[in-house]
Amino acid sequence: MRAVLVVNPKATTTSERSRDVLVRALRSEVDLSVRYTRRRGHAMDLAREAAQEGVDLVVTLGGDGTVNEVVNGLMAAEPPTFRTGQTTAERLPALATVPGGSTNVFARALGLPREWPDGTSMILEGLRLGRSRTIGLGRADDRYFTFCAGFGIDAAVIQRVERARKRGRVSTPALYFRSTVSQYFLASDRRHPSISLERPGEAAETDLGTVIIQNTAPWTYLGDREINPNPEASFDLGLDVLAMRQLKVASTARTVTQFFAREPDPHGRQVLRLHDVAEFTLLSARPLAFQLDGDYLGEREKVRFASIPAALRVIC
Repeated sequence: MRAVLVVNPKATTTSERSRDVLVRALRSEVDLSVRYTRRRGHAMDLAREAAQEGVDLVVTLGGDGTVNEVVNGLMAAEPPTFRTGQTTAERLPALATVPGGSTNVFARALGLPREWPDGTSMILEGLRLGRSRTIGLGRADDRYFTFCAGFGIDAAVIQRVERARKRGRVSTPALYFRSTVSQYFLASDRRHPSISLERPGEAAETDLGTVIIQNTAPWTYLGDREINPNPEASFDLGLDVLAMRQLKVASTARTVTQFFAREPDPHGRQVLRLHDVAEFTLLSARPLAFQLDGDYLGEREKVRFASIPAALRVIC
Protein backbone atom coordinates (compact mmCIF):
# COMPACT_ATOMS: atom_id res chain seq x y z
CA MET A 1 0.00 0.00 0.00
CA ARG A 2 1.34 3.42 -1.02
CA ALA A 3 0.71 6.23 1.43
CA VAL A 4 1.52 9.92 1.88
CA LEU A 5 1.85 11.53 5.31
CA VAL A 6 0.93 15.22 5.27
CA VAL A 7 2.55 16.91 8.27
CA ASN A 8 1.79 20.32 9.69
CA PRO A 9 5.14 21.08 11.39
CA LYS A 10 3.36 23.62 13.61
CA ALA A 11 1.00 20.99 15.07
CA THR A 12 0.64 21.92 18.72
CA THR A 13 0.96 18.53 20.41
CA THR A 14 3.84 16.92 18.51
CA SER A 15 7.59 17.44 18.27
CA GLU A 16 10.21 16.53 15.68
CA ARG A 17 11.11 13.46 17.71
CA SER A 18 7.52 12.28 17.96
CA ARG A 19 7.07 12.82 14.21
CA ASP A 20 10.08 10.54 13.60
CA VAL A 21 8.47 7.87 15.79
CA LEU A 22 5.22 8.18 13.83
CA VAL A 23 7.00 7.88 10.48
CA ARG A 24 8.84 4.73 11.55
CA ALA A 25 5.61 3.21 12.84
CA LEU A 26 3.72 3.92 9.61
CA ARG A 27 6.57 2.61 7.47
CA SER A 28 6.21 -0.71 9.22
CA GLU A 29 2.81 -1.06 7.52
CA VAL A 30 2.90 1.00 4.29
CA ASP A 31 5.20 2.37 1.60
CA LEU A 32 5.33 5.92 2.96
CA SER A 33 6.44 9.32 1.71
CA VAL A 34 6.35 12.37 3.99
CA ARG A 35 5.40 15.87 2.88
CA TYR A 36 5.42 19.00 5.06
CA THR A 37 3.10 21.96 4.78
CA ARG A 38 4.74 25.37 4.38
CA ARG A 39 1.78 27.76 4.38
CA ARG A 40 -1.95 27.90 4.88
CA GLY A 41 -3.65 26.00 2.08
CA HIS A 42 -0.56 23.93 1.22
CA ALA A 43 -2.04 20.71 2.64
CA MET A 44 -4.79 20.99 0.02
CA ASP A 45 -2.22 21.00 -2.78
CA LEU A 46 -0.27 18.10 -1.26
CA ALA A 47 -3.39 15.94 -0.89
CA ARG A 48 -4.56 16.65 -4.43
CA GLU A 49 -1.13 15.74 -5.80
CA ALA A 50 -1.09 12.52 -3.77
CA ALA A 51 -4.49 11.47 -5.12
CA GLN A 52 -3.42 12.26 -8.68
CA GLU A 53 -0.37 10.04 -8.16
CA GLY A 54 -2.69 7.15 -7.35
CA VAL A 55 -1.69 6.54 -3.72
CA ASP A 56 -3.94 4.34 -1.59
CA LEU A 57 -3.88 6.32 1.64
CA VAL A 58 -3.32 9.87 2.84
CA VAL A 59 -2.46 10.34 6.52
CA THR A 60 -2.63 13.70 8.28
CA LEU A 61 -0.62 14.84 11.27
CA GLY A 62 -2.05 18.14 12.46
CA GLY A 63 -5.23 19.69 13.74
CA ASP A 64 -8.70 19.99 12.27
CA GLY A 65 -7.55 22.74 9.89
CA THR A 66 -5.00 20.39 8.31
CA VAL A 67 -7.65 17.68 7.97
CA ASN A 68 -10.04 20.12 6.30
CA GLU A 69 -7.42 21.16 3.76
CA VAL A 70 -6.49 17.56 2.98
CA VAL A 71 -10.15 16.58 2.51
CA ASN A 72 -10.67 19.48 0.11
CA GLY A 73 -7.55 18.50 -1.82
CA LEU A 74 -8.76 14.91 -2.12
CA MET A 75 -12.26 15.92 -3.22
CA ALA A 76 -10.79 18.21 -5.92
CA ALA A 77 -8.45 15.53 -7.29
CA GLU A 78 -8.78 13.46 -10.45
CA PRO A 79 -7.09 10.11 -9.73
CA PRO A 80 -5.18 8.61 -12.69
CA THR A 81 -7.45 5.58 -13.07
CA PHE A 82 -10.83 4.48 -11.84
CA ARG A 83 -13.39 1.91 -12.89
CA THR A 84 -16.80 2.74 -14.31
CA GLY A 85 -19.38 2.68 -11.57
CA GLN A 86 -16.98 3.48 -8.75
CA THR A 87 -18.25 5.92 -6.17
CA THR A 88 -16.26 9.01 -5.23
CA ALA A 89 -15.19 7.31 -2.00
CA GLU A 90 -13.96 4.23 -3.89
CA ARG A 91 -11.86 6.12 -6.42
CA LEU A 92 -10.13 8.41 -3.90
CA PRO A 93 -7.41 7.47 -1.41
CA ALA A 94 -8.58 6.60 2.08
CA LEU A 95 -7.91 9.12 4.85
CA ALA A 96 -6.29 8.45 8.24
CA THR A 97 -6.02 11.20 10.84
CA VAL A 98 -3.37 11.26 13.56
CA PRO A 99 -4.43 13.81 16.22
CA GLY A 100 -1.86 16.59 16.39
CA GLY A 101 -3.82 19.76 17.12
CA SER A 102 -5.23 21.24 20.28
CA THR A 103 -8.79 19.85 19.97
CA ASN A 104 -8.91 17.23 17.16
CA VAL A 105 -12.70 17.13 16.88
CA PHE A 106 -12.77 15.12 13.64
CA ALA A 107 -10.41 12.40 14.86
CA ARG A 108 -12.26 12.07 18.17
CA ALA A 109 -15.63 11.96 16.38
CA LEU A 110 -14.28 8.92 14.50
CA GLY A 111 -13.54 7.26 17.84
CA LEU A 112 -9.79 7.88 17.90
CA PRO A 113 -8.06 8.70 21.20
CA ARG A 114 -7.13 12.30 21.91
CA GLU A 115 -3.36 11.69 22.13
CA TRP A 116 -1.34 11.05 18.98
CA PRO A 117 0.52 7.88 20.18
CA ASP A 118 -2.77 6.13 21.02
CA GLY A 119 -4.34 7.41 17.80
CA THR A 120 -1.40 6.09 15.80
CA SER A 121 -1.72 2.65 17.39
CA MET A 122 -5.40 2.50 16.53
CA ILE A 123 -4.74 3.57 12.92
CA LEU A 124 -2.04 0.90 12.54
CA GLU A 125 -4.45 -1.68 13.87
CA GLY A 126 -7.10 -0.45 11.43
CA LEU A 127 -4.66 -0.80 8.52
CA ARG A 128 -3.68 -4.34 9.55
CA LEU A 129 -7.33 -5.40 9.90
CA GLY A 130 -8.60 -3.44 6.88
CA ARG A 131 -10.96 -1.52 9.15
CA SER A 132 -12.52 1.55 7.52
CA ARG A 133 -15.84 3.31 7.08
CA THR A 134 -17.36 5.66 4.53
CA ILE A 135 -18.57 9.03 5.79
CA GLY A 136 -20.56 11.90 4.37
CA LEU A 137 -19.22 15.44 4.17
CA GLY A 138 -20.76 18.86 4.25
CA ARG A 139 -20.18 21.42 1.53
CA ALA A 140 -20.45 25.19 1.88
CA ASP A 141 -20.46 26.78 -1.58
CA ASP A 142 -17.38 25.16 -3.16
CA ARG A 143 -15.59 24.05 0.03
CA TYR A 144 -16.07 20.83 1.98
CA PHE A 145 -16.14 20.41 5.75
CA THR A 146 -15.94 17.34 7.95
CA PHE A 147 -17.70 18.13 11.22
CA CYS A 148 -19.01 21.71 11.56
CA ALA A 149 -19.63 25.13 10.11
CA GLY A 150 -20.75 28.38 11.65
CA PHE A 151 -22.31 31.65 10.49
CA GLY A 152 -22.34 34.41 13.08
CA ILE A 153 -21.08 34.48 16.65
CA ASP A 154 -19.18 31.17 16.80
CA ALA A 155 -17.21 32.10 13.67
CA ALA A 156 -16.45 35.54 15.09
CA VAL A 157 -15.15 33.88 18.27
CA ILE A 158 -12.81 31.73 16.17
CA GLN A 159 -11.54 34.88 14.46
CA ARG A 160 -10.76 36.38 17.89
CA VAL A 161 -8.95 33.23 18.99
CA GLU A 162 -6.89 33.11 15.80
CA ARG A 163 -5.83 36.73 16.32
CA ALA A 164 -4.82 35.93 19.91
CA ARG A 165 -2.79 32.92 18.78
CA LYS A 166 -0.92 35.07 16.27
CA ARG A 167 0.04 37.27 19.21
CA GLY A 168 1.51 34.24 20.96
CA ARG A 169 -1.44 33.14 23.10
CA VAL A 170 -2.00 29.42 23.65
CA SER A 171 -5.32 27.92 22.55
CA THR A 172 -7.06 26.94 25.79
CA PRO A 173 -10.69 26.58 26.95
CA ALA A 174 -10.19 29.80 28.96
CA LEU A 175 -9.17 31.70 25.83
CA TYR A 176 -12.29 30.49 24.00
CA PHE A 177 -14.49 31.41 26.97
CA ARG A 178 -13.11 34.96 27.22
CA SER A 179 -13.36 35.40 23.46
CA THR A 180 -16.98 34.22 23.49
CA VAL A 181 -17.97 36.58 26.29
CA SER A 182 -16.23 39.52 24.62
CA GLN A 183 -17.80 38.80 21.24
CA TYR A 184 -21.29 38.34 22.64
CA PHE A 185 -21.41 41.43 24.87
CA LEU A 186 -19.13 43.87 23.05
CA ALA A 187 -19.10 43.09 19.32
CA SER A 188 -22.43 41.50 18.33
CA ASP A 189 -25.53 43.31 17.09
CA ARG A 190 -27.82 41.16 19.21
CA ARG A 191 -30.90 43.35 18.80
CA HIS A 192 -31.08 43.08 15.01
CA PRO A 193 -30.86 39.43 13.87
CA SER A 194 -30.07 39.44 10.16
CA ILE A 195 -29.96 35.81 8.98
CA SER A 196 -32.54 33.95 6.90
CA LEU A 197 -32.53 30.21 6.20
CA GLU A 198 -34.09 29.00 2.96
CA ARG A 199 -34.86 25.39 2.01
CA PRO A 200 -36.41 24.03 -1.19
CA GLY A 201 -40.16 23.69 -0.79
CA GLU A 202 -40.23 25.21 2.71
CA ALA A 203 -41.09 28.64 4.09
CA ALA A 204 -38.01 30.70 4.92
CA GLU A 205 -36.91 31.01 8.56
CA THR A 206 -36.07 34.66 9.23
CA ASP A 207 -34.63 36.87 11.97
CA LEU A 208 -31.96 34.41 13.06
CA GLY A 209 -29.06 35.74 15.12
CA THR A 210 -26.47 32.99 14.67
CA VAL A 211 -26.36 29.53 13.06
CA ILE A 212 -24.41 26.35 13.88
CA ILE A 213 -24.22 23.52 11.30
CA GLN A 214 -23.05 20.00 12.15
CA ASN A 215 -22.09 17.01 10.02
CA THR A 216 -21.52 14.85 13.10
CA ALA A 217 -21.68 15.05 16.88
CA PRO A 218 -20.18 16.51 18.94
CA TRP A 219 -19.86 20.04 17.65
CA THR A 220 -16.65 20.54 19.61
CA TYR A 221 -14.99 19.71 22.93
CA LEU A 222 -14.17 21.73 26.02
CA GLY A 223 -11.23 19.70 27.27
CA ASP A 224 -12.70 16.20 27.54
CA ARG A 225 -16.30 17.46 27.67
CA GLU A 226 -18.43 17.13 24.55
CA ILE A 227 -20.45 20.17 23.45
CA ASN A 228 -23.54 19.03 21.58
CA PRO A 229 -26.00 21.55 20.12
CA ASN A 230 -27.23 18.87 17.67
CA PRO A 231 -26.66 15.51 19.40
CA GLU A 232 -28.34 13.50 16.61
CA ALA A 233 -25.96 14.74 13.90
CA SER A 234 -24.17 11.89 12.11
CA PHE A 235 -21.63 11.25 9.36
CA ASP A 236 -24.26 8.88 7.91
CA LEU A 237 -27.05 11.47 7.60
CA GLY A 238 -27.57 14.96 6.22
CA LEU A 239 -26.67 18.18 8.02
CA ASP A 240 -28.09 19.28 11.37
CA VAL A 241 -28.76 22.94 12.16
CA LEU A 242 -29.20 24.90 15.36
CA ALA A 243 -30.04 28.59 15.08
CA MET A 244 -30.76 31.11 17.81
CA ARG A 245 -33.15 33.94 17.10
CA GLN A 246 -32.99 37.04 19.26
CA LEU A 247 -29.80 36.74 21.30
CA LYS A 248 -31.16 37.93 24.61
CA VAL A 249 -28.98 37.22 27.61
CA ALA A 250 -31.43 34.94 29.47
CA SER A 251 -32.50 32.81 26.51
CA THR A 252 -28.96 32.57 25.12
CA ALA A 253 -27.55 31.48 28.49
CA ARG A 254 -30.30 28.87 28.84
CA THR A 255 -29.64 27.46 25.36
CA VAL A 256 -25.87 27.33 25.81
CA THR A 257 -26.33 25.58 29.16
CA GLN A 258 -28.40 22.94 27.36
CA PHE A 259 -25.42 22.23 25.08
CA PHE A 260 -23.53 20.87 28.10
CA ALA A 261 -26.30 18.65 29.48
CA ARG A 262 -25.71 14.93 29.93
CA GLU A 263 -28.48 14.33 27.38
CA PRO A 264 -28.55 17.62 25.44
CA ASP A 265 -31.84 18.73 23.90
CA PRO A 266 -31.63 22.48 23.16
CA HIS A 267 -35.10 23.92 22.76
CA GLY A 268 -37.17 27.04 23.39
CA ARG A 269 -38.92 29.84 21.55
CA GLN A 270 -35.61 31.36 20.49
CA VAL A 271 -34.21 28.07 19.13
CA LEU A 272 -34.58 26.58 15.65
CA ARG A 273 -33.35 23.02 15.11
CA LEU A 274 -33.34 21.04 11.87
CA HIS A 275 -32.22 17.42 11.50
CA ASP A 276 -30.87 15.48 8.49
CA VAL A 277 -31.14 18.34 5.98
CA ALA A 278 -29.93 17.77 2.40
CA GLU A 279 -29.49 21.41 1.39
CA PHE A 280 -30.25 24.95 2.48
CA THR A 281 -29.00 28.51 2.04
CA LEU A 282 -28.14 31.12 4.65
CA LEU A 283 -28.48 34.79 3.75
CA SER A 284 -27.66 37.83 5.85
CA ALA A 285 -28.59 41.48 5.48
CA ARG A 286 -25.02 42.34 6.48
CA PRO A 287 -21.67 40.52 6.24
CA LEU A 288 -21.18 37.99 9.04
CA ALA A 289 -18.24 35.86 10.17
CA PHE A 290 -18.05 32.39 8.61
CA GLN A 291 -16.07 29.30 9.66
CA LEU A 292 -15.59 25.70 8.56
CA ASP A 293 -14.11 23.01 10.82
CA GLY A 294 -12.82 25.66 13.22
CA ASP A 295 -11.05 27.80 10.59
CA TYR A 296 -12.20 31.40 10.12
CA LEU A 297 -12.83 32.09 6.41
CA GLY A 298 -13.86 35.74 6.41
CA GLU A 299 -17.28 37.40 6.17
CA ARG A 300 -20.15 36.36 3.93
CA GLU A 301 -23.65 37.52 3.13
CA LYS A 302 -24.75 34.25 1.50
CA VAL A 303 -23.63 30.61 1.86
CA ARG A 304 -25.24 27.57 0.24
CA PHE A 305 -24.90 24.32 2.19
CA ALA A 306 -25.32 20.75 0.97
CA SER A 307 -24.81 17.28 2.40
CA ILE A 308 -22.55 15.00 0.32
CA PRO A 309 -23.31 11.41 1.36
CA ALA A 310 -20.77 8.55 1.31
CA ALA A 311 -18.03 10.90 0.12
CA LEU A 312 -14.84 9.59 1.72
CA ARG A 313 -13.30 6.43 3.19
CA VAL A 314 -11.58 6.83 6.55
CA ILE A 315 -9.44 4.47 8.63
CA CYS A 316 -10.95 4.12 12.08
